[in-house]
Amino acid sequence: MKITKMHGAGNDFLLINNLKENIPADKQPSLARTLCPRRLSFGADGLIFLDHSIGETDFSMRFYNSDGSAGEMCGNGARCLARFAFEEGVAGESMRFDTAAGSVDAWRLEKNSYRTRLQLPSIYRPVSIEIDSRSLHGYYVEVGEPGVPHFCLEFPELERINQNKLLDLALTLRHHVSFPKGTNVNFYTFLSPTELLEKTFERGVEDFTLACGSGSVAVVYSLMKSAKVEKDACVTLHVPGGQLQVDAQWKDDDITEIYLTGPVERVYDATYSYQKK
Repeated sequence: MKITKMHGAGNDFLLINNLKENIPADKQPSLARTLCPRRLSFGADGLIFLDHSIGETDFSMRFYNSDGSAGEMCGNGARCLARFAFEEGVAGESMRFDTAAGSVDAWRLEKNSYRTRLQLPSIYRPVSIEIDSRSLHGYYVEVGEPGVPHFCLEFPELERINQNKLLDLALTLRHHVSFPKGTNVNFYTFLSPTELLEKTFERGVEDFTLACGSGSVAVVYSLMKSAKVEKDACVTLHVPGGQLQVDAQWKDDDITEIYLTGPVERVYDATYSYQKK
């Protein structure tokens, strides 16, 4: 079985062309748990299958977190999948594909740069949480429907806080009762009116990752919706693995389109001995 490793701003994935490999759906979660652990296997934040289309699209995306749980969608993973599909000859320089959260459009800008139009947020609400006598006020956003859950929290001390303390806080928020299906946690702080520093704790990976595409989209959407960022802005997010850009189109107070743009690197191709049972 051929496996390709890619990353989008450090958010790394293993990709399999299931049009060729035909791995049954019921075997895919265990394969993610086998292939994704770092130091013990290839290592990745998630496993993505390029699979047959289930609608009027070019193909479909099946995404699994490193713990084997199925993800609704993944923004950086979608950009990696777009490059993979183009280089596998499955799609041209523009494409549309299915995900569990709805369809995604993608465009090849350059060899190492891809742009995606992601699903619109389906849920947006302010959330206030009391933790250790501290009030935290953020926004809960789900991207797509059923949506990828994100709690977006402005955190001015992001650059200087002890990382172990930030991890403890992220774990508390990830499992907080305010989020019945759990949540990704997106911490951010402003560097300028259109630049953010962002760090994401990802549900399913259960750790901080170097980037989170849907999280970046959720953060920018919440800031535009709450009038903290201009709706016609292109926002640059500085994440541990590089930079991402998010921009959107609005009609009055209703968002009509939202885009994620950033780098995609092909790291390697490998062969894995897999016995179908």
